[in-house]
Amino acid sequence: MHLKIGFSTCPNDTFIFDAMVHGKIDTEGLTFEPIMADVEVLNKAAFDQTTDITKLSYHAFAYAANNYCLLNAGSALGYKNGPMLIAKNPFAARNIPDLRIAIPGKYTTANLLLSIAFPEVKKKEVYLFSDIENGILNDQVDAGLIIHENRFTYQAKGLHKIIDLGEFWENLTKMPIPLGGIAVHR
Repeated sequence: MHLKIGFSTCPNDTFIFDAMVHGKIDTEGLTFEPIMADVEVLNKAAFDQTTDITKLSYHAFAYAANNYCLLNAGSALGYKNGPMLIAKNPFAARNIPDLRIAIPGKYTTANLLLSIAFPEVKKKEVYLFSDIENGILNDQVDAGLIIHENRFTYQAKGLHKIIDLGEFWENLTKMPIPLGGIAVHR
């Protein structure tokens, strides 16, 4: 059986799926067509039901649950760190609702966390996750919500952390952040 499998270029995802898609393990006759894409593209592919197996944001899964079943392995959980709101200059939390903020997708868990932390934020612009820092540096937006490995590189570009939404979530819930999971088409 041939299956379309969607996952991001994030190192976690490429590591998880490498052996399956490159024939390094016995898949008992299953073959895979990898579809590597941005997380929001994967979320929308689940809505359109174009993948047999996909990594997707937990926020997006709420919209795709009628057509996909979440696996009990392969989830991405954040412990004391998660999506980060960054900017060129530090901002006080009270000013966040007035900012133009680049987000990595409407259906990302990062956007959901921003909406929980700051429900008054209205000026959101969707960017490819890897373009958010440049959007800030080029003054296209006031701040950006970064995900993946960008949390380790933003300071080298002179950007500042406004809030780590992983810390916010854990302080609020005392639980790790459910960022993304692997789902199979029903």
